[in-house]
Amino acid sequence: MALVFGSISRLPMLRASRFYNHMFAGSRIRNYSLSSSPWAWVYKVTNKLQQNRHRVVLFSGLHTAVGRQAVVAFNLSDIGEGIREVVVKEWYVKEGDVVEQFDRLCEVQSDKASVTITSKYDGVIVKLHYEVEEVARVGMALVEIETDDSTGEESAGPDIHLEGSKTVEFPAVSASVPGPGGKAMATPTVRRFAMETGVDINTVKGSGKGGRVVKEDIERVLAGSSESSLPVVATGVATQPTTDVATQPTGIATQPPRVHFLTPRPVPAPLTGSDRVEPITGIRKVMARSMTESLSIPHFGYSDEFDVTALVGIRERLNAVAKQHGIDKLTYLPFLIKAASLALNDFPILNSHVDDSCEKITYKWEHNIGISVDTESGLLLPCIKRCQSLSVLDIAAEAYRLQDLAKLGRLTPSDCSGFTFGLSNIGSLGGTYASPIIPRPIVAIGALGRIQRLPRYVNERSEDVVAASVLRVSWSADHRVIDGATMCRYSNAMKRYVENPDAMLLYLR
Repeated sequence: MALVFGSISRLPMLRASRFYNHMFAGSRIRNYSLSSSPWAWVYKVTNKLQQNRHRVVLFSGLHTAVGRQAVVAFNLSDIGEGIREVVVKEWYVKEGDVVEQFDRLCEVQSDKASVTITSKYDGVIVKLHYEVEEVARVGMALVEIETDDSTGEESAGPDIHLEGSKTVEFPAVSASVPGPGGKAMATPTVRRFAMETGVDINTVKGSGKGGRVVKEDIERVLAGSSESSLPVVATGVATQPTTDVATQPTGIATQPPRVHFLTPRPVPAPLTGSDRVEPITGIRKVMARSMTESLSIPHFGYSDEFDVTALVGIRERLNAVAKQHGIDKLTYLPFLIKAASLALNDFPILNSHVDDSCEKITYKWEHNIGISVDTESGLLLPCIKRCQSLSVLDIAAEAYRLQDLAKLGRLTPSDCSGFTFGLSNIGSLGGTYASPIIPRPIVAIGALGRIQRLPRYVNERSEDVVAASVLRVSWSADHRVIDGATMCRYSNAMKRYVENPDAMLLYLR
């Protein structure tokens, strides 16, 4: 294959990029993009082709008709929900790439969802204003794109004239092999293992292919069983009184001295480390801001115990039915969410929003119950919409969907907006009690602990003790609009549904 070039330095970047795409469409060389210096790109390509002895033909007279170019700043648009800043998670383009309208540029993540940003222009990427994991603000420039103002002949490709060629041969390049006494060949995993065990890997004789040091070589050094291991040291030699052989009685063999051998253990490397400082970004930064705002809400707490023995039995019986509907495991959470929704019908003030100045309260008709999901990026609160009209199976399927999307970082703004009540399942992590923080603008949130098998009296008058499945629930409410009596009555209403799950059948829609 012959590679054709000209005086690319005389081309504007946009034309040079289009010429490059036109000449090498479909070839493996398209993975290289034009840098700020076109000759640096030529060096990269020619250096890449040396191993296969490709012939590179350089032309000295490349000319093209050039239109007017303009650099446009592509600003980050408002993605809704009052979001003012996002974190750049991944770039799909790099400087020098040619893009068209609706091509993907990058993926950004807010505290609620991940959004893919697409291009509005045709042109060449000139500059990326942010690195991965940096915070980008809405309304500020995200990338700069060089567009071409000329029309007509551009769609047919550049007008190229080639003059005066010459051929340059590049010799094949052979891979070098480390010589004796040089740096040992080994994988990063083996090097790390050697460093952690205090073995100098450059002194170990490798038994792998081509003399490569493998993990077994290091282990032999530590065990002292190979030629490259540490020498065995004899210690504790037992001494016996010396006796002249001539004076010993005939027929009595002399006993050799007993020697105790001890294989020395490798000296562990000293523990070293240093403090690490990193900025608070992404979901954690938004969470810090929202939790700081929640400090202005006067919280009060309330806790109670639910006897869920009957619910445990029902869940075990219905688990097989749930599998027939695509639910691999029917957990207790859908039952508790449904019970919370039924209790909200009697206490609508707990399903409300309060404005920032606490002058208006909005009673919400829909029961959009948010569930806390723990992810590597931080805590998220997606919500299950309209729980009052969903069955237990519907709630279970939606909870699984939201949890899977949250762990993948694929929640949409719609999944995380509009919640009117909150439940945090700390029991899935082994927790029992908590003091949940109320996120604005809702007025109440609950924390569900793990179910424990505990001894309990049958009733207040009986002395008989039985084993009961006990769930502890912790509530937090906004004391500006919710009093302790209301929270207690609501908890008791939910408790009746949970402790008598058969009664929920009367109210299911």
